Amino acid sequence: MEINERHTAEQWVRALVQRSHRGPKDLTLTADRRRPTPGPGEYLIRVGAAGVNFADVMQTRGTYGGGPQAPYVAGFEAAGEIVGVGPDVERPLRLGTHVVGAGPGAFSQYMTMPAAGVLPVPSGWSDAEALGLVLNWATALAALKPLGEIKKGEVVLVHAAAGGVGQAAVRLARHYGARVIATASPAKHDSVEALGADEILDSRRPDLAEAIIRLTGGVDLVLESVGQATFKASLSVTKPFIGRVVVFGAASGDATLTTHDLVFTHQVQVKGLHIGALATAAPSIYQSLLVEIEALIAHGVYTPGTPQVHSLAAGAMVLRELEAGRTHGKHALDPWR
Repeated sequence: MEINERHTAEQWVRALVQRSHRGPKDLTLTADRRRPTPGPGEYLIRVGAAGVNFADVMQTRGTYGGGPQAPYVAGFEAAGEIVGVGPDVERPLRLGTHVVGAGPGAFSQYMTMPAAGVLPVPSGWSDAEALGLVLNWATALAALKPLGEIKKGEVVLVHAAAGGVGQAAVRLARHYGARVIATASPAKHDSVEALGADEILDSRRPDLAEAIIRLTGGVDLVLESVGQATFKASLSVTKPFIGRVVVFGAASGDATLTTHDLVFTHQVQVKGLHIGALATAAPSIYQSLLVEIEALIAHGVYTPGTPQVHSLAAGAMVLRELEAGRTHGKHALDPWR
């Protein structure tokens, strides 16, 4: 079923198409993509705002595991209005409901989303304000609780603390009673401090590990999303045996870890996290994250986001800035601008 009026007239839609695996420079705006049709278990979404994530950059380079092959409509996170429902959706939400979720081809005026993974946009929030709810915040929460096993009074190290997941992680770690050590480039330190981080360090300083040890004596949990530039420091500062390192990204490139490292040098617990894979492999854990996020919203811990919203045509530029580390906070695209 579909909303029939203006939506059925929009058979051809504007979208950003990635033409190669040579990076964001080959991301081009087109107006000749046919509006998608929802398949089994899917909603058709009229996109109000699409989230920009580092995974989008990785996909343009062909380095995202299981990512799409060029050419493809880019983007995978969005919020918008349900305008169609595919077959086999159990207890579908009403047409016209605004939801946030993930699916292929988000940098477009219309996309499809698996119905099982969406959440309604909280009452009074815009589509853009809800971005990050099922990706950034769910990733941060998964890294801290079911995987990171955070406890009150522990020391948590959050890398890339000015990014979308990093900001959520700082706020959540403080909410759960942890002491937060954050890393970010110096220009972003003020904003990270405003989130509640106890100490903020320049992620590029050559003595990063030594500085963290001086401050803490060793950390209980590391949220690692930078990769090559920080991974060695992350392992070095984690408390032996009881310390945990949750890895969910590698913005600076892949790092290596050997069995010899784990046995003789860094006897720590290393856990990998991909929120989409978690949703598929452990749906009960993923659903518990969404339930907790709804409670965090209800109690005012998670407040509306404040993304910087750009036109769809600016998408390639935004991804280039993100790749170069020149962005701050959450960024979004409006496909109708």
